[in-house]
Amino acid sequence: MKQNQQLTDVIKPFNIVIFGGNGDLSKRKIIPALFHRYADNQFQVPFAIYCITRFAIDEVAFKQEVESFIQCENKKKVNDFFKHLSIITIEKNDEQHYQLLKTELESTKERQRIFYFSVPSDAFSEICDALNQTGLINTSSKVVLEKPLGHSLESSKKINDIISASFQEQQIFRIDHYLGKETVQNIMVLRFANHLFERAWNADNIESIQITVAESLGVEKRAGYYDKTGALLDMIQNHLLQLLCLVAMEPPSSLNPDAVRNEKLKVLQALRPFDRTSIKSDLVRGQYTRGIVNGEKLNSYMEDIDAYDSETETFVALRTFIDNWRWKNTPIFLRTGKRMKKKYSDIVINFKELPHNIFQDSKYPLRNKLIIRLQPEERIELVQLSKIPGPGGYRFKPISLKLDFMDSFQDRMPDAYERLIIDVIRGNQTLFMRYDELAAAWEWIESINNIWKKETSLILYESGSWGPGDQILSGNVKWQTDK
Repeated sequence: MKQNQQLTDVIKPFNIVIFGGNGDLSKRKIIPALFHRYADNQFQVPFAIYCITRFAIDEVAFKQEVESFIQCENKKKVNDFFKHLSIITIEKNDEQHYQLLKTELESTKERQRIFYFSVPSDAFSEICDALNQTGLINTSSKVVLEKPLGHSLESSKKINDIISASFQEQQIFRIDHYLGKETVQNIMVLRFANHLFERAWNADNIESIQITVAESLGVEKRAGYYDKTGALLDMIQNHLLQLLCLVAMEPPSSLNPDAVRNEKLKVLQALRPFDRTSIKSDLVRGQYTRGIVNGEKLNSYMEDIDAYDSETETFVALRTFIDNWRWKNTPIFLRTGKRMKKKYSDIVINFKELPHNIFQDSKYPLRNKLIIRLQPEERIELVQLSKIPGPGGYRFKPISLKLDFMDSFQDRMPDAYERLIIDVIRGNQTLFMRYDELAAAWEWIESINNIWKKETSLILYESGSWGPGDQILSGNVKWQTDK
């Protein structure tokens, strides 16, 4: 066990090669994440960052733009970090154009090579071929893949076959930034380090689970991508299902990456598939239309994408079940939408009402609620009933006990990408999807995707609202919405 921990915990010298190095994700997330780990003195080893671009760019202007996202007042620290960063222009993915990159990497052969594919998946094949032809992939190499990894089970398998022809499964890191959030990490500790919760974490005590990712913005600059994808594939297939896995999985035998991922896989395999009956009663899809928020007139989705015949959903709410002993007949609600009333993401665990109520005149049901807030502020709330001070009998109301990370931990809250990239460097795959997990998620998603557009209608909802579907799906269970 100690030997395994040593293999994953020690940060060894590395070169990270970012394909799409001048893209938005690289400038906003990847490079700033590397900087903050460097600024916190976590890189006590030699390292280099190579940003790969398809055309020549102004290096000074590029670094100035990156610096605006880093937001650090220590100019010397930023300049020292930039000494580790180089830009390499590769116009074509072939052996000839990879020679400069090869020269750079071969000069530090002792370092592990991390290839970060911050590019569309249709570029993976050419990049892998060029890396192979140039002899740049070795046993210490790793590859980081950003979503989307396909648009169906079949397409995801093709992508996996391409990557697997060049990298072993233990070298592949499929990244989902939601899993790097601090409160998501705390789900494991909350469940498996606290007797109070783990003993009550089952169908006997929990009435329902709700996972919501609400976005106040529309499609913005992602219109071309989004109209081919929609909310189901963009959010449910990866982010929400991964959150559900952490909430619902059985205790792993250890924190070994495969032990954790084995339990997540079991959740995905136990998800009840949709059929033509359940798709009508347990799923709602919607698309935002015009609305007014704070006096500002907002366009409809079709106006945003400049197409007026789109059936692409911007909202999905569904009820599903996990068919195992722990969660038998416990409804799981997943919901995501764009142009909603407020931006927030959370997980709500609704506990069952007490079987016997001695406070007969209470207007509140005797039940607790655990809210795990992921954004915008990261915190955990336990909602309990508490007596209101003063005479006049037992008057009480719900009170939240809060663990607010910003209040409790005064240091800067690391971005999710910081944790995930450090785990890649260390070789810890716990927070990254194995391919069998990805395939199981796609199998369940396809039980929806193959039939839902024939069996359900697209409901229009006003921009700035909570979207459609609450009454249709939830029955006696109200959606937890951020007020």
